[in-house]
Amino acid sequence: LHSAPHGLDLWQFRHPVPLRRTRRGPHCHPRSASYKEGGLQRRQGPMTEESSTTTHFGDQVVPEAEKKGLVEGVFTSVASRYDVMNDLMSGGVHRLWKDAMMDWLAPRDGQRLLDVAGGTGDIAFRFLRRAPGAQAVVCDMTAAMLEAGRQRAEAARLEGQLDWVQGDAMALPFADASFDVYTISFGIRNVTRIGDALSEAFRVLRPGGRLMVLEFSQLPNPALQWAYDRYSYNVIPTMGQVVARDRDSYQYLVESIRKFPDQETFAGMIRAAGFEQVRYRNLTMGVAALHSGWKL
Repeated sequence: LHSAPHGLDLWQFRHPVPLRRTRRGPHCHPRSASYKEGGLQRRQGPMTEESSTTTHFGDQVVPEAEKKGLVEGVFTSVASRYDVMNDLMSGGVHRLWKDAMMDWLAPRDGQRLLDVAGGTGDIAFRFLRRAPGAQAVVCDMTAAMLEAGRQRAEAARLEGQLDWVQGDAMALPFADASFDVYTISFGIRNVTRIGDALSEAFRVLRPGGRLMVLEFSQLPNPALQWAYDRYSYNVIPTMGQVVARDRDSYQYLVESIRKFPDQETFAGMIRAAGFEQVRYRNLTMGVAALHSGWKL
């Protein structure tokens, strides 16, 4: 396994409003979480039988049925400042990681890409720059993120090649075997049931199709992990408060990284979804990792 670009990114969370022309997939539902300006407003109420299964939302334990709305609320809150925060907190290193993703992916003309949790379009834009004869669909559950992507200058230039769809990673609004490449960048850790999202990725890929995931991961060196944790918990929420006026959302984003499986465990989850030739590459000593798998 080879290390790719250097530096420490600490914010790459998915991308940044209501949508004017974005298509909404049949599996999307209105946001159920309640928010206030500057952070999360936690709802209290009886747990129904339908929501009796719990999951994590950062360091909190919440009913599984509520997590999707809570996550959507986070990204609605940070959408307008999302790209600015990414660059400030990472020193631009997230761009190097995405370029490393494209290097390994090697986009080709004629391919059809599905970029899930693709929000502001970073991955789709890179893919189409390298393969001008390809097509891409950006799918995200948060309308504000998709709208921010549509407003970028690149989106207008690529209008004939690029589509924007609001949809849920666990129930994609696309036909079986309809894409050659599936990517998800700094988004899969926010999915309520990661196994369901990976199964959906397998379903919508054509035979011979490829999955690639870019996500924060775990450093193999305990001392470095300790230093990284101190930075994450003490600096990032403060920057979120100063730049985006939203400490709570960035606190969640930090906490969500610590809940995500390590590299080997996540590779096993990808295999369990049916993918073969699963490999991963650490980036910046394991601060992030790229995972690749094929539908054969």
